[in-house]
Amino acid sequence: MPILTLDALTKSWGDTQVLRDVSLEVREGEFIALLGPSGCGKSTTLRLIAGLEAPTSGAIRLDGRDITATPPAQRGISMVFQSYALFPHLTVGQNITFGLSVRGEGRRAQAEKLARVAPLLGLDKLLDRRPSQLSGGQQQRVALGRALIAQAPICLLDEPLSNLDASLRAEMRAEIRALQRRLGLTMIFVTHDQTEAMSMADRVALLRDGRLEQFDTPEALYSRPASSFVARFIGAPPMNVVTVADLGAAGAHLPQDMLAGLRPEDITLADHGLPGRVAQVEYFGADSILSVDIGGPHLAVRLQGRPAIGPGATVHLGWGADALHLFDATTGLRRDAAAHHSRTSFQTA
Repeated sequence: MPILTLDALTKSWGDTQVLRDVSLEVREGEFIALLGPSGCGKSTTLRLIAGLEAPTSGAIRLDGRDITATPPAQRGISMVFQSYALFPHLTVGQNITFGLSVRGEGRRAQAEKLARVAPLLGLDKLLDRRPSQLSGGQQQRVALGRALIAQAPICLLDEPLSNLDASLRAEMRAEIRALQRRLGLTMIFVTHDQTEAMSMADRVALLRDGRLEQFDTPEALYSRPASSFVARFIGAPPMNVVTVADLGAAGAHLPQDMLAGLRPEDITLADHGLPGRVAQVEYFGADSILSVDIGGPHLAVRLQGRPAIGPGATVHLGWGADALHLFDATTGLRRDAAAHHSRTSFQTA
């Protein structure tokens, strides 16, 4: 049985519907990322789970128990906010145990729990410091410690890394994921950063305009996107999505009412193939990204190292049959390309 179930959650503010019939199940010990662009409903979903907002319709169940109308303090869910919400006049230790104090837990029990949690986060030697004496990463660990010490069945994290610089974000990604695995915690993590979602989560819920677009493993979102939106959102650079007609002869045997998707790394330079002109070359060290004009749309092509071609060069592009993804041009939904694979290879030696 799932530890958390969202059943047809809808949330409206007046005439504006910000969440539309969202349903998903979270298994115990999973790390789930809620991902999507600004305004997609990911933070609203987290606030509904926490009880900070009430859904317009739908139900939330924790361990099979309906908690839709249960006050936040009685849900048994901990939360880490983007702002950390640390009290400047309290020490690190007092900040971590603040929730226990509010609930009236005894000092001895608080001290025992603090002694277990602080070393996990590398805070055992910083317990007497104030938040102003800590780095951004250390403040993040204090906020996380306050959530962990509550021993709640689910920990919610609302963009907790967004205030950190890039190098510290990468460090904290690894730390949080390692801690979650070591303790077997169930975590739900809101982020707009696909790198965080794809590198940390067991499964990713990608939202768009308040709807759940796809809920699957990072591998599935990348290799088998459920829609053209997912294809265009996941990846850096994302999947190239063009009309079948844009592929010229390569799309001649495909249904013409389809969109065709190709990952940049699946496209190669060929002796013969789809003709194009290099518009731009971006060099990143290990690889380069070419922007190739194919007569209107541009295709991103990822090549290893620095290619011996530059802007203005004429190239021909090829790809293997298994590289092609098809989407309905009207709905954007994925269509099975398997039936067309034998005829859509455009890889030329």
